[in-house]
Amino acid sequence: MSGMITLAALSTVALIGLGLTLLACLKAWQGWLDLKRLELGAAPRHSTGGSMTELIEMADLKERIRKLESIAACVDL
Repeated sequence: MSGMITLAALSTVALIGLGLTLLACLKAWQGWLDLKRLELGAAPRHSTGGSMTELIEMADLKERIRKLESIAACVDL
């Protein structure tokens, strides 16, 4: 009989511990989601004029696309 009470007490404590752990994880998850919402809300909007770095990156990407298209068309550069 004593063993059953001990087992029940340990099971209860384990379930309470699991519940508290899950609550802490849920709170952390909600905090992470709030942080991501703030990051998305504070994201800079695209401006009409790009910085010099953006323009260089865009030109590089266009050059890469041109090369890939020529490879796809079997044209030797």
